[in-house]
Amino acid sequence: MLELSSLEPELFYWARRQEVGSVWEVVQISTVFGAARDYWTVARIGSDVHHMVDDYEFLVRIAMPKTLVRHLRQAAE
Repeated sequence: MLELSSLEPELFYWARRQEVGSVWEVVQISTVFGAARDYWTVARIGSDVHHMVDDYEFLVRIAMPKTLVRHLRQAAE
């Protein structure tokens, strides 16, 4: 499991709520309420509902495909 201190904003992770029977899902660490770590929330994919980071346990970060990273760099230039 990942430590909360190792999370990075705007990245995607496999995570699950810390409740009995929760399933693993893809979530994003959101900064919609502020860029400071205290304001980060968990945004569930396909939902506009945000949850507290402390309510989740995080398994692993999901890497962005290299083609998408290359596309984003070209768009920024």
